[in-house]
Amino acid sequence: MHPLLHTKQNSACEDLMIALEQCHAKGFLWKSIGMCNDPKDQLAACLRAERYKTQSSNRNNVADKKSKIREKKREIDENS
Repeated sequence: MHPLLHTKQNSACEDLMIALEQCHAKGFLWKSIGMCNDPKDQLAACLRAERYKTQSSNRNNVADKKSKIREKKREIDENS
């Protein structure tokens, strides 16, 4: 698995990553007949869910920062 996927953000998917790595280690023929498709699909779904959580958290943080900036601008305009 790509080293960047093994981060603390994706720790919920680590068992799926290991399962996919083990499946790929069984050889080319095993992969080519589609025996690793289910673990791959499960891992993709897990990573997608983790990415969605991160994105929603980031959106909330940005919204909070923007509201604070707007408040500061209002204070500056009122005091000017």
